Amino acid sequence: MKAILIDLGKLDYQKAKDIQLKIHKLRVTDKIPDTLLFVEHPHVITLGRFGKPENLLVSLDELKEKGVSFYRVERGGDITYHGPGQLVGYPIFSIKNGYPGIRYFIEKMEDALIYSLETFGIKAEKKEGYIGVWIGEKKIAAIGVAVKRWTTFHGFALNVNTDLNFFELIKPCGLVNKGVTSMKEQSKEKIYIQEVKERVKEGFEKVFNLEFSEERYETILD
Repeated sequence: MKAILIDLGKLDYQKAKDIQLKIHKLRVTDKIPDTLLFVEHPHVITLGRFGKPENLLVSLDELKEKGVSFYRVERGGDITYHGPGQLVGYPIFSIKNGYPGIRYFIEKMEDALIYSLETFGIKAEKKEGYIGVWIGEKKIAAIGVAVKRWTTFHGFALNVNTDLNFFELIKPCGLVNKGVTSMKEQSKEKIYIQEVKERVKEGFEKVFNLEFSEERYETILD
């Protein structure tokens, strides 16, 4: 099945969100096929629609001093961090046909990321009762999805070379006694994010039975 991959590179969270919503409108009206956005954000913390404010462990003023933005968003999940060295993916997929519920779609995303990590020799897994991709008691990829008019947006955040110290500003995903990890921490060496993009692309193609063509968002929005 044909699909589109758009690499936004490094982009501000709000600017990427605006692009995401424009792409979402096009997908809802079937003007474009399923589309996956890749992006790397500057430091930002987002709180999902059911998130608890107390899971932000510092004040908004302290965040500002540290150069970290903050947004309340409509995705599922609680609180999470995005930043340099982290691959964020926004699958804008129609789930009208072929997906028996959003949980199934999320599990397919988990499978795609697990497959991608395996190509780097990193053994990850799902954890019963929790969303995301895990290595032991540490989460390596967070997932938070929103659905509007049978079309998904928001998505996943895979820690590649992420500075994990920024997660100390929050209670990640609102979980107690659970940690975070990264591909760099697991492999003990720097991993190039461009290579990770290629492997995640392959993972989505395999699990979702897609064939991506790479496009620029300016072309899609014309």
